[in-house]
Amino acid sequence: MAKITDGIYFVHGQDEFIPDSHTYVIGEPSSMDLSIIDVGLAGKGRYKIQAILQDGIELNAIKRIIMTHTHFDHIGCISEILNEIPHAELWVHINEAELLEKGDDRAVYGMEMFKDMCQMQYGLASDAFKLKVHKKLEGGEKFLLGNMEWEIIHIPGHSSGGIALYNKEKKVLIPGDVVYADYAIGRFDLFGADAKELKNSLLKLSKLEVDMLLPGHNQLVKGLPSDYIFRTMKMWEPYLV
Repeated sequence: MAKITDGIYFVHGQDEFIPDSHTYVIGEPSSMDLSIIDVGLAGKGRYKIQAILQDGIELNAIKRIIMTHTHFDHIGCISEILNEIPHAELWVHINEAELLEKGDDRAVYGMEMFKDMCQMQYGLASDAFKLKVHKKLEGGEKFLLGNMEWEIIHIPGHSSGGIALYNKEKKVLIPGDVVYADYAIGRFDLFGADAKELKNSLLKLSKLEVDMLLPGHNQLVKGLPSDYIFRTMKMWEPYLV
């Protein structure tokens, strides 16, 4: 696990034929009030837990798992993580939290064909993603997590319950898969996605002061140009209709 800055740590996703999302750990370790942001692909739980332990972080310091969204590459190993950290709460935006609690996994797999492939490849049961969600987020909340203030921003478009986490003090944005560091954006053809909403979400994010962009995949950026998110939106605007 790599330290990005004080109170923000990073476990690189290990892609296979399906991508594995990055995992972030936020909070001052001494606070014993840490949060995991996204867990990653099925089968990656052991790797993510070992990376956290190797950095000297105690699992009992991790109090919650916050999902930027519930696509399979972000939530696939949730049961593996919860087996190791059974006390951790699960926080998900209400749009996807209610689906998880009902055992409706459309927001996990996105399309039926992909669901069949994943269940076969990873030996997943039909109810693998029927989960209890402890906090249903709506966007607009501000939480003190590990002695750091984080704002929850609802950014639908890539998925209906997509959220970003924003720390104003350090100008850090964790946007899931809505915007990446290479002028790319998340796909908008899966269950719950909407191109127009994605454009509006990008516009919302473009109004923030962001120095560090920590997306769900690929490279991280420090010293992000002030107009980067807006220019990315403009590049994709003809398709976001």
